[in-house]
Amino acid sequence: MSAYPVHFSADYKERRSRFSVFFRLILAIPLLIVLSIYGLLAEIALVIAWFSIVFTARYPDGLFEFIAGYIRALTRITGYVALMCDDYPPFWGAPEPAYPVRLDFDGPLHPYSRAKTLFRLILAIPLLIIRWAFAVVLELVSIAAWFVIVIIGTLPRSIFDVLAYSNSYIARADSYVFLLTESYPPIQDNATDENRGELAATPPSPALAAPVEEAVQEPADDGGASTPGT
Repeated sequence: MSAYPVHFSADYKERRSRFSVFFRLILAIPLLIVLSIYGLLAEIALVIAWFSIVFTARYPDGLFEFIAGYIRALTRITGYVALMCDDYPPFWGAPEPAYPVRLDFDGPLHPYSRAKTLFRLILAIPLLIIRWAFAVVLELVSIAAWFVIVIIGTLPRSIFDVLAYSNSYIARADSYVFLLTESYPPIQDNATDENRGELAATPPSPALAAPVEEAVQEPADDGGASTPGT
């Protein structure tokens, strides 16, 4: 499991609704209106949380949950608009384990660093540049996904992976900016690292192992013949 305190996950579905995808931006209008109001309230809550952490080193639980809910809703709606899934997302940010795009948090730290919070906007500048790059990638790939789905009715896994990877980084970057964590989000997806580790640990198939074993055993059957160069 990832050690990073913000956990993103998404479910892949190959077959997609051409109708839903074709009218996705129109269908998303109510979501975007509510999200803009939600975001304004979250920004007000963020200012209050900033002062609380700077003076007390503590993130009030109620503010943490409210802002985490906004980032969760933003991530789900971003996934919907970017064509990661066809399921209509909830308007608000309560956890929805059954929804195809999910974001979970470990909870507030005890205590927070006053200095890191005080200078958060300065510390976040490199992160925001990287986030902007991922947002551009997400937009361009989602446009490509729109054409692919409308034409063939499926979303290739390779395109989905780029969408999920970009949305994951954006969600974690937003969590850092909104003080939900003090750790810079990793560029490399930890889940991908774990999968590679599992693949590396998988033993070779018998068909591949047999020739290797024979090659290793050949010198032993040679009756002590000298190796080349002796």
